[in-house]
Amino acid sequence: MTKPTTVVFDIGQVLIEWDPRHLYRELFDGYEDLMEDFLDTVCTPAWNLEQDRGRPWDEAVATLAAEFPDCRELIRAYHERWEEMVPGPMAGTPEILMELKQCGTPLYSITNFSSEKLALTRRRFDFLNVFDGIIVSGDERLVKPDPAIFQLLLDRYGLRAADCCFIDDSPANVEAARTIGMTAHRFSGAASLRAELEELGLL
Repeated sequence: MTKPTTVVFDIGQVLIEWDPRHLYRELFDGYEDLMEDFLDTVCTPAWNLEQDRGRPWDEAVATLAAEFPDCRELIRAYHERWEEMVPGPMAGTPEILMELKQCGTPLYSITNFSSEKLALTRRRFDFLNVFDGIIVSGDERLVKPDPAIFQLLLDRYGLRAADCCFIDDSPANVEAARTIGMTAHRFSGAASLRAELEELGLL
């Protein structure tokens, strides 16, 4: 079996932490049940995914606020205070990324991310600018785990699936990568990632 020579990272929950609860715990003043209900029924993961798929944030906020007028300010906060959902990098993973870079390993990313929010995030975290190429769902209007977004990476950058090790926290995304022939690691922390990359001879 050919060992991979190229590493493909997810960004959210792999390289940076992202969770709307970091913001909404403050806005709901500790009322966890009310916060969870809001995130389950108003600003849902499915609603947020459409921004990752390329829907403009202003349109998303306006549409949802029309449906839930009593929550208008809370909905606007999801957009206007988005950076408060990202407290910082994931512990230990940016260091692994930079070690791979120093080794000369080709580095790419496939990320489900709003183009607008990723631009903000890349200004904030320099390590997100070391990739040799990046596929952003918001630019491509494709989201993981659609196999087409993985194929787009291969086609655009002239890569072979067998040469790629893909890292993601989502089981569905990991399975999709394996289906097209990539080695894939489900991220659960920097220590287990480092161990696998060492086993593959990448670190």
